[in-house]
Amino acid sequence: MPKGYWVSAYRTISDPEKLAAYNKLAGPAVEAGGGRILARGSRVVAHDAGIAERTVLIEFDSFEQAVAAHDSAAYQEALVALSDGVERDFRIVEGID
Repeated sequence: MPKGYWVSAYRTISDPEKLAAYNKLAGPAVEAGGGRILARGSRVVAHDAGIAERTVLIEFDSFEQAVAAHDSAAYQEALVALSDGVERDFRIVEGID
């Protein structure tokens, strides 16, 4: 079964306090949903139309598990805390089996 991945590329961080509140809630929500953080940080080299800002990569055992973790009440609470504190490109991607 192919794994699922959250790929989040931040374009701007306008409110670091909201991002910190989000991180406090999102970490446990991701872990409870079976996610494993593979990359998280601001050391990025961007090419083409990319922006060298914070990028996060999280792995789940399946695409369905990744979608369910995003839709969970705990992660939705984290999104409320984040609100308009960042602009990011967030995707859930199915891996190659």
